[in-house]
Amino acid sequence: MKKLIKELVEAYGPSGNEENIREIIKDKIEDKVDQIKVDNLGNLIVLKKGKDSSKSIMLAAHMDEIGLIATHIDDNGFIRFSNVGGVSPYTLLGERIIFNNEIIAVIDKEGKLEDISKLKHEKLYADIGASSKEEAKKKVNIGDTASYYRKMDDLGDRCVAKSMDDRSGCALLIETINQLDDQPSYDTYFVFTVQEEVGLRGSKTSAYGINPDLGIAVDVTLTGDTPEAKTMEVGLGKGPAIKVKDRSVLVHPQVKNLMIDIAEKNNIPYQLEVLTAGGTDAGSIHLTRSGVRSGALSIPCRYVHSPSEMIDINDMKNGVKLLVNILESDYGKAFE
Repeated sequence: MKKLIKELVEAYGPSGNEENIREIIKDKIEDKVDQIKVDNLGNLIVLKKGKDSSKSIMLAAHMDEIGLIATHIDDNGFIRFSNVGGVSPYTLLGERIIFNNEIIAVIDKEGKLEDISKLKHEKLYADIGASSKEEAKKKVNIGDTASYYRKMDDLGDRCVAKSMDDRSGCALLIETINQLDDQPSYDTYFVFTVQEEVGLRGSKTSAYGINPDLGIAVDVTLTGDTPEAKTMEVGLGKGPAIKVKDRSVLVHPQVKNLMIDIAEKNNIPYQLEVLTAGGTDAGSIHLTRSGVRSGALSIPCRYVHSPSEMIDINDMKNGVKLLVNILESDYGKAFE
């Protein structure tokens, strides 16, 4: 599991540039599923046929990571940028990033900063070591994207890396495919979505095409277990979180209860998640066509949207157990 996570989190793939990470995932699963395709937006849609094709479930984890995009190069070769997704300027000072999966840059601020609260993206620049605009444009051009340049560190039960949001979710789906002993009960679509960080876009189009009876997003969630953290029940190592609410969705009671019942029947530790901000692909899945019963399985994660997101490997393992047990159960009866 750790080896898989490491390969996924260290891969390059800001929103809109998921080609690299998509190929990595595709290579790992294409011989274990019945159908695999890439749709017009770039979502990787994988079907594992069930014993009963009268119903279908869609599991979604997004491939994209937050990033930056070059907006201007000055005469001295310094690059100005904007954010792609929720990148805080406070996490960027002194940070190294990588443009186009090959050009390394360091970020700094212009001049003196008397008040850190006034730090904005427009006050920052990226330095790729160029001495002129002409030299810089041989390596980076306007519209090129960048991600954090970080490796994964193994801290024992805890792992730290950039893009745990949501490569950890992608790893969880891959491992679920690996651990299914038999056909799932119903047709199961594993969807590795694009552009979640900029508006849940990939899940919107893929869910419309699949038109599932049940949707479950797999993503990270915040925790309340660090000093002076916002009060929240979720913590690392206490099990995967079953979502109740976030800003994008009020989880369907039947889906929430199904996930709780299966966790309890199989002695799988779990937490209940009420997130007051943020959202997941479930936010767009549940609004598809005439509506889809939807929920989310969340991986507790500290320092979300930073270069050093932290998860607990036991939450991942228990998340796989929960999904496998859901898929192998006769969950369709719960919705009759």
